[in-house]
Amino acid sequence: MSQQTPADSRELPVIDISALAAGSAAGLRAVAGEIRAATRLSGFFYVSGHGIPDRAVEDLRAVSRRFFALADVQKRQIAINQVNRGYLGPGEARMRGAEHTDLKEVFFWGRELAPDDPDLLAGAAMCGPNRWPREPEDFKPCVMAYHAAVHDAGNLVLQGIAASLGAPADFFVPHYRRSMLRGQLIHYPPPPPGAPENQFGVAPHSDFGCITLLLQETAGLEVLTRTGDWIAAPPLPGTLVVNIGDLLERWSNMRLPSTRHRVRNTTGSGRYSIAMFHDPSPRAVIDPRALAPAEAARFEPVEAARYILGRNRASFAHYQEET
Repeated sequence: MSQQTPADSRELPVIDISALAAGSAAGLRAVAGEIRAATRLSGFFYVSGHGIPDRAVEDLRAVSRRFFALADVQKRQIAINQVNRGYLGPGEARMRGAEHTDLKEVFFWGRELAPDDPDLLAGAAMCGPNRWPREPEDFKPCVMAYHAAVHDAGNLVLQGIAASLGAPADFFVPHYRRSMLRGQLIHYPPPPPGAPENQFGVAPHSDFGCITLLLQETAGLEVLTRTGDWIAAPPLPGTLVVNIGDLLERWSNMRLPSTRHRVRNTTGSGRYSIAMFHDPSPRAVIDPRALAPAEAARFEPVEAARYILGRNRASFAHYQEET
């Protein structure tokens, strides 16, 4: 694995997806072509024209800071549970193969589920009620307003991805009817004095699901290209960073790459980001033959939520506390 100084972020393209919201056939072809080109370098690219209101972004950034500024005892009142809802404190996440735990704290949430939700009643993996803090008072509405906006943006990105694979633009729709869209508010404190060089905010890893849509404020994200170089992916105004995860790499029969990435907070102060994982319905069956019918399938079909749960168990300490 290369340890070179990160190259310029211009190697990761910016793709304007606004034409997808307008239903433009020509725009869909153009976006699909740009996604195909982007994935020749890595499974990462930026998107602009995503339609997420500035107000939703600003409100969530502000409430995130207020939440992480609470006393530890307050945040731990909603300690993370077995369905990955709630607060995960420092030292409770370690990526597979990392020497140190990640230097971060995280609030996790997902789709709001009614008591009679079919997935909840069926005991589907990764399904459960959210754990909301008492403070800040406007925390939940700010989080869920952003959640709804990213859901729509993520569906646009999926249209472009489907077309890039030669599938109908609406290929993913039936698999996403009860999307497992989940979010993380993340705070990366600065490394303490004398921290080892391999102390990361998040150690090198690939994401577990289909696509991640990341909102950044400060630099720190680095992406491993197919050439073995680490390149910087700093925040660009008005954009999200999109990356392909392991489940979509599997679904596409390896045509789309799930790319390793890491976070190094070298700012000297706290780093904040908002990661959204736009994954299929919990019980959706992910079968490579659906997207690559002419190819020999490299993977067996899997249930989306069970696959992601299996990957989570290897990364988060709270799963080790199960009885």
